[in-house]
Amino acid sequence: MKLEPIKIPMPTSPVITEARWLPWEAGLGSAIWLCAFANFINSADRVIMPIAIGALSADYEYTLVQQGWVLSAFPAGYISSQIIGGCAGSQLGGRRLLLSVVLLWSLSTLLTPIVASSFHLLIFARVVLGLGEGLGLPTMYHILAEGAPPRQRSSAFAYLAAAGSVGQTIASLVCPHFPWEVCFYVFGVLGLYWCVLWLRSSVGLKPPSTSDQMLLCQKMRHQLRAWDRFICSSPLLAIYFAHFCMNWTAYVIMHWLPTYLRLTFRADPTGISLAALPYLANSLFAIGTGHLVDNLVNAHRMSLRHARVTATALGLILPAIFLVAFAFVKSLYLAILMVSLSMGALALNSAGHLSNHADVAPKRHYPD
Repeated sequence: MKLEPIKIPMPTSPVITEARWLPWEAGLGSAIWLCAFANFINSADRVIMPIAIGALSADYEYTLVQQGWVLSAFPAGYISSQIIGGCAGSQLGGRRLLLSVVLLWSLSTLLTPIVASSFHLLIFARVVLGLGEGLGLPTMYHILAEGAPPRQRSSAFAYLAAAGSVGQTIASLVCPHFPWEVCFYVFGVLGLYWCVLWLRSSVGLKPPSTSDQMLLCQKMRHQLRAWDRFICSSPLLAIYFAHFCMNWTAYVIMHWLPTYLRLTFRADPTGISLAALPYLANSLFAIGTGHLVDNLVNAHRMSLRHARVTATALGLILPAIFLVAFAFVKSLYLAILMVSLSMGALALNSAGHLSNHADVAPKRHYPD
């Protein structure tokens, strides 16, 4: 797989891009930590329901099949907004879009306990959460891909991935020990607080002028004709497949591990809290891998292509091996160990195909 930019023809007329809103103008570090904080909340919101579903179902007498519908409603909304999020983030402005979607998913989280007595409204709230979070991560990727130069890219995406794992870890540790409604309220309010921080970080950034917006519309119409390049590009097809495989593992673990521990090992709240360990392992591996790969590439000890391929291969093969072992263990602690090793190895993808998106994208100018 050749890691060369995808050549997309640009319109002949000059196009004013979102330069005033690029992260480095407000400080690349600020953009990274705020995006990481958003992903912390994003990921925590996802694991609350898998933990709460047992107590919630006991309160409202939902069957296991209905629990499956509730858990699958989030991915249904999530997948439907992924492509929209990637396009909207690049065309309409990542900062404003990210503010909107964090507000959307935070309100959905806050409203979940209120509508939980109605099965259909609960499904709707979960779909809306998925829609918001599906828009969120591509927008964060757009912001960091625009702002982080290649020499810092693995680290930036590693911090983003690690923050998500920290959010999942904290939610998994805390939520089993509180009434199930509490965590929805806490993380919903935390999302609203993030919106305030994001607004403050954007103060002084001049919005695009009307003429800029007109030129942006021309750019959007032109790029709609380039969709075949995204669908038929060999590097992107490889990234899509790797991402599918990674998410298959991550989402099965995220959605069903607490239920599996409860039904198979009769785990109490303390035992269910052990579900935090896989996310902790994922976070630590993500940060370590990101810095390691950046250092190897910058020291010319490994080519960028070799680094991405190696990290992706290990990040998909090792988790599969540990998950097969997980299926055969009979001890709660061995099960947690296998899942933790699987999720830790999965984090290798943060320096692999998760960073590869930006490597194969059309090149942009990065200030020194």
